[in-house]
Amino acid sequence: MMRHYYKLTLTVSVGVIALILQFGFHQQLAAQLIITLWGSIMALSMLVEMVKTLKSGKYGVDLLAITAIVATLAVSEYWAGLVVLIMLTGGDSLEDYAAKRANTDLKALLDNSPRTAHRLAAGQLQDIAVEAAKVGDQLVVKPSELVPVDGHVIEGTALFDESSLTGESKPVEKKVGDDVMSGAVNGDSAVTMIVDKVAADSQYQQLVKLVQESEAQPAKFVRLADRYAVPFTLVAYVIAGVAWALSGDPHRFAEVLVVASPCPLILAAPVALVSGMSRTSRNGIVVKTGDMLEKMSTAKSAAFDKTGTITSGQLNVSQIVPQTGFEAAQVMHLAASAEQNSSHILARSIVKYANDTPLSPAEDLAEVTGNGVTATVDGHAVKVGKLNFVDPDTPRQPLDQTAIYVAIDGTYAGYITFIDNVRPEAAATLQALHAEGVKNVMMLTGDQRAIADKIAEKVGIDTVQADLLPADKIENLKKVPAELRPVIMVGDGVNDAPSLAVADVGIAMGAHGSTAASESADVVILKDDLSRVVTAIQIAKDTMQVAKQSVWIGIAICTILMLIASTGIVPALFGAMLQEVVDTVSILWALRALRDRPGSTVKPIKPTPAHQN
Repeated sequence: MMRHYYKLTLTVSVGVIALILQFGFHQQLAAQLIITLWGSIMALSMLVEMVKTLKSGKYGVDLLAITAIVATLAVSEYWAGLVVLIMLTGGDSLEDYAAKRANTDLKALLDNSPRTAHRLAAGQLQDIAVEAAKVGDQLVVKPSELVPVDGHVIEGTALFDESSLTGESKPVEKKVGDDVMSGAVNGDSAVTMIVDKVAADSQYQQLVKLVQESEAQPAKFVRLADRYAVPFTLVAYVIAGVAWALSGDPHRFAEVLVVASPCPLILAAPVALVSGMSRTSRNGIVVKTGDMLEKMSTAKSAAFDKTGTITSGQLNVSQIVPQTGFEAAQVMHLAASAEQNSSHILARSIVKYANDTPLSPAEDLAEVTGNGVTATVDGHAVKVGKLNFVDPDTPRQPLDQTAIYVAIDGTYAGYITFIDNVRPEAAATLQALHAEGVKNVMMLTGDQRAIADKIAEKVGIDTVQADLLPADKIENLKKVPAELRPVIMVGDGVNDAPSLAVADVGIAMGAHGSTAASESADVVILKDDLSRVVTAIQIAKDTMQVAKQSVWIGIAICTILMLIASTGIVPALFGAMLQEVVDTVSILWALRALRDRPGSTVKPIKPTPAHQN
């Protein structure tokens, strides 16, 4: 199908050639023929597209536009027909621009997928393509590498970062017999695994498949202008038909339809939507299609991932629990000093927490892979890491948070726990969503139920679904009833990409989130600020209000002009020119959506101290 801007370019070119023929070479018949021929081709093309649209169960203003073009050409008002055709193709081109989707070919997701694996055979390592790994093969996963395929560990112990797959913020320890999923990142210890699933059936490739399927089945949505198409078309036909019947002059029919050309409907809404998209961009929000503004303006439900969305996605020190005979400050100081040169996520969190006080130099530093570190700090022998490494004789206490343990001079000294803090603006943001008409706010997370419920209570989330894989999130989104749609999904990780794609509106926290999530989302928030979700909805509502006003202004003026044209005092070419006035008024009004102005609904969201950790 020819793109609309090609049609616009060709239509303008035909007009230029016709002008040269008629006024340069005085070939009026040639000018009329070339315009009539091109107008007929365009009308036939629009008719074919209209039939396809009707077969899909949709409708629009195409019929009125086709009739206006055919009527003007039939009564030899070819210049009027050309003007109408230019405005129609121009409006379609602008609508294409407004609805142009950013690249969703999942390039980032595919680029970040595991590519190679280290196969262990006869005691030798061999690098192979991930696709060549077979069920039963032994693979070695080195430190900081992605797990290439799904399998289970047969040798070694290591911490794996599965946050991109499950949303779980805490590194997960995997030992002999434990399952590992492709796409998880190994920590600092090599492990040997057995392949349980080939690459095509593994978890990471399933994410790719889910996004592709979701993209191939977009939700149906009726454009703003199309909602007014049927009544506007009927009114135009009635006025034109009555004028022709009373006068007996077919020119009257064409004259009415020329001023009834649906350019304001085609132009006004896209201009307002483009303006709204530009306005969101100024606020650090990229909206990829105009349809998303329409959907956000009427959203009834919103679903949020937890890690990196409701929370900051960064582990922070929660508690320092010293044993009798030790002080919390002492435990933290010695642990941070011993860990200051480690790149481990928990080590970085400890050092960051203790950053207000000078750290002591660590001597005789040794890192025991997968267990922890030993060092001499201020004359004390310090061990930091897993409990069975620090003090195997101390019984393990059940904790619902990540923890590391500390021993000083051979004596167990206590432990330090970590949490993923709630964003300071989260509670106020969710409260504002309710105020904007979002009735149902959900949390869909791969994290544990106890942790998810605790976070939900802090920020005011209505319902919680925890321990979810990406496919489970999609099922929950599909179960949202029609009366609670459109539904928005907000997330930030690779594991959120399928959910963002299947939701009516997918919003990615793109500041620190994955590129794959941003690619699958309809809206990307460029700043690390959850309140921008509310800002996007507020701008969407304001934009749609302006768009509707623009359409109604165009309809009102067109109706008045149709009644005047029905008397025969408005020639077709002059009527087509009057349409430009209507278009200009509609466009100028629609451009009001471009700027923040007094009376705008956009309001700042302030953090709620009571809901901060």
